[in-house]
Amino acid sequence: MSDAVRIYVNAQPVDVPAAATVLDAVALWNSEEAELVRSGHKQINDSRGLAAAPAAPVHNGAIFRLVRARSSADEQSDTHFE
Repeated sequence: MSDAVRIYVNAQPVDVPAAATVLDAVALWNSEEAELVRSGHKQINDSRGLAAAPAAPVHNGAIFRLVRARSSADEQSDTHFE
């Protein structure tokens, strides 16, 4: 059994330790992007477009995409009309 798994972040293959978290994988791919996730400016989505928990474990073949995180002000403006 291998100690590494291959995942994909923004279509780029990344080999990470089998025990890595989603955020660990992003940090190995691009440390600046990982910091944007930590600061709340970016969000990690899975292959279905659903938010992925940064602390979740990765699995072989997983696909993640980084997107701009929506602020609560953005969400409120989408639901309240004048």
